[in-house]
Amino acid sequence: MNDDSPHEQVRSAITVGWMEGGSFFGSILSGTLLGYFADKWLGTDPWLVVTGILLGTYSGSLRVWHYSKRMLQR
Repeated sequence: MNDDSPHEQVRSAITVGWMEGGSFFGSILSGTLLGYFADKWLGTDPWLVVTGILLGTYSGSLRVWHYSKRMLQR
């Protein structure tokens, strides 16, 4: 059964927003943690943390961008 009530549409939009936001945040957190542990291992403070943050932000932004493009094509 397909329920297209306004309440269900809002619930669906919030769920998607949380998933995409979590994905974006997870990308940044992953890059940061990988950079942090690589810095501790290699002794290159703080360069790999900064690089990890930047790459994580870039990766998260790409994920959101691709998801937005898919949603516009529907």
